[in-house]
Amino acid sequence: MKNKYNIAIVILIIILCAFIFLVATQVFTNNTVDNPVIQKANGTSREVLANSSDDPGTVEVIRNVGNPNGKKIAYVVGVHPLEHEVHETLVNLLPKTDNLKYNYDIYIINVTKDVGHYGAGYSDQDDQGRKNGQNLAKKYVYPEIVNGSYKAAIDVHSNIGAYPFKTFVFCPVNEGPGENIASNVSKQCENISYYSPESTTSGPFLTIPLNEHGIPAFYFEEYSFADQETKNMHVRELIHAIDNLKL
Repeated sequence: MKNKYNIAIVILIIILCAFIFLVATQVFTNNTVDNPVIQKANGTSREVLANSSDDPGTVEVIRNVGNPNGKKIAYVVGVHPLEHEVHETLVNLLPKTDNLKYNYDIYIINVTKDVGHYGAGYSDQDDQGRKNGQNLAKKYVYPEIVNGSYKAAIDVHSNIGAYPFKTFVFCPVNEGPGENIASNVSKQCENISYYSPESTTSGPFLTIPLNEHGIPAFYFEEYSFADQETKNMHVRELIHAIDNLKL
């Protein structure tokens, strides 16, 4: 009789373990395969927007950073893949910033084909990695921002120091709301100037059409070879200046 009782207990334990395994497997599957949105404990979420073998990379978005009831602002990183250090700095620092007034989404472009090999910051207009990032921005990020009720958009880049200013903001569309907002940001920052280069390769793919569609959009440019502590300081200045804007 005792043996039968022990066998019944063993069978019951096996059934219980199998049930727990099936439930855990289903939850994991729902969160990683069928559902591309991964919820975070602080209310933000990370969503895959594009992950096709036909594309030269992927696109993700981190949503609801800051005040979920605030007006929406978009950041875009990864348009030019070799400028990744400042992109990583923004993605690292913005979600850790407390008491934000606005609600931020961070669009992350991950170029995976023809990224380049010549070192962070060096690039030219014929580089395929830059073109791939620009095309991904136009195909996936532009329509998301246009249809997303955003009050402003910031495209984050870096440069090798060929301009009169190394750390600056600018809008490629003159005398519009994007230029006004970028100018107001620079006025709040000790280390971020307003400077407008003669041309920009990525403008026609994102910032220019956004401005033409009525969404103020501008660039933040960091110096590629600044040390990480300096990059952190400048990006924090940018974050707080934008959050202090009256939109």
